[in-house]
Amino acid sequence: MTDTRSESGSPAPLPLAGVRVADLSRVLAGPYATMLLADMGAEVVKVEQPGRGDDTRSWGPPWAGASESSPGEAAYFLSVNRNKRSLAVDLKDPEGLAAVQELCAASDVVIQNFRPGVIDRLGLGYEAVSARNPAVVYCSVSGFGPEHDPGTRPGFDIVVQAESGLMATTGPAEGPASKVGVALTDVLTGLNAAVGVLGALMRARVTGRGENVSVSLINSTLSGLVNLTQQALVTGAEPARVGNAHTTIVPYQTFPTADAEIVVAAGNDALYQRLCAALDRPDLGGDPRYATNPGRVAHREELVAELSATLRARSADHWMEVLVEAGVPVGRVRGVLDALRTADASGDDVLRTVEHPTAGLVEQVRAGFRLENSPPPLTAPPLLGQHSRQVLAELGVDDATVDGMVGRGAVQQPDLP
Repeated sequence: MTDTRSESGSPAPLPLAGVRVADLSRVLAGPYATMLLADMGAEVVKVEQPGRGDDTRSWGPPWAGASESSPGEAAYFLSVNRNKRSLAVDLKDPEGLAAVQELCAASDVVIQNFRPGVIDRLGLGYEAVSARNPAVVYCSVSGFGPEHDPGTRPGFDIVVQAESGLMATTGPAEGPASKVGVALTDVLTGLNAAVGVLGALMRARVTGRGENVSVSLINSTLSGLVNLTQQALVTGAEPARVGNAHTTIVPYQTFPTADAEIVVAAGNDALYQRLCAALDRPDLGGDPRYATNPGRVAHREELVAELSATLRARSADHWMEVLVEAGVPVGRVRGVLDALRTADASGDDVLRTVEHPTAGLVEQVRAGFRLENSPPPLTAPPLLGQHSRQVLAELGVDDATVDGMVGRGAVQQPDLP
């Protein structure tokens, strides 16, 4: 591995240090993408509507730091907006719009999720921004994509979970379709947006030519169904809904123990043999019906019944110890808070604490990647308009103009505690 530390031994610059991102997106997919870019060192300016801000600022309870004098900060907003600055400016105000146009022209990346047509009418669409900045990487996030008919169709996560097939493949075999417990279509879209932006940014740095990146919830989810979409195409039939099991691997599911559920994932024949040995079930290991995964899939019901009977005899703690020692993939079915505390206690360093100006100390979950030589920054998710004056000054807007904009409500700048 190449050592990316400086000669002094200090951490190397973050990968996106010096990259400016104008974030005109709201809710989850776009803000998640820009947070990932911020975690890699990009300077992200979040543009919000005065008095309202991002929709997720009102998506509570729960609230962090709520008191008699303060409504607190929505946990939803806190989850996807760290390491950003907030510019609260009214795009219907001519001077406010001009400032945001200048911000986009001066940025390396622009991310937005306005309804089709609205962004162009504001003079903030790709054509307008790239005319002033040919190297800009411009990313549009939508529910169904610009080619989808009708092109103006809105799409929230639950709608796309239904339309993509994700909902139909989730839930018990004999029960109704069920949505995934988190807005997974948005998360997948945010990841795809970040990947598309990074690829285009690399080329722009070499060639000076930007890119118009389009990312949608429906396309992100269809591609994220991976083996299930390919299975449907190969067979010409809808994949079966199998609950907490797997359509093509056995055993790969939840099992009851004497006191709690665990998951066992014997993903190949060698792991299946280890499982049988650890359970002291040589009869299952030597049964020719179960020797290969296709055989185990064909005889799923009888094999799962045998394994369940054995696992029910002892506690979850017992089987966790035995199966981990045997090298069999196994896990407890945990709640979210239990999972966070367990991961952190295991040395994963998944949680970080930041001082918020009104909510006090707030725990946050780190990104899913680690940069060994460049620890990511950590600044609190911003108050609405917390950095308005600062950002406008950087854009060349003089104090008198900003004062006038604040006075007429076109810009919001809170007084910090």
